[in-house]
Amino acid sequence: MFDKLFEAQQKAGEVKKRLDGITVTGTAEGGKITVTANGNKVIQSITIADEFYKEADKEELEELLQLAVNKALEQAENVSQSEMAAMTKEMLGGMGGLFGQ
Repeated sequence: MFDKLFEAQQKAGEVKKRLDGITVTGTAEGGKITVTANGNKVIQSITIADEFYKEADKEELEELLQLAVNKALEQAENVSQSEMAAMTKEMLGGMGGLFGQ
């Protein structure tokens, strides 16, 4: 049983490393604002097109930046859930013997 728990911890660490290598983006205003994050929901970069930055007011910029960040984090959450579900399915398949299956 402890072997399975240790294996689960190792698999979770592997998933975290994979998620670190996955890049997702959120955009707003037709790509004039782009937020890049990894699968672990860590913001990697924020890019604002020069022409948009010059013409936008502070409030508009803040709203669109928030929108782009939320889109990137939503995508990261979806990727994270998919990876964890795959790991759980794999682990439960390997634990079938524990439950007489």
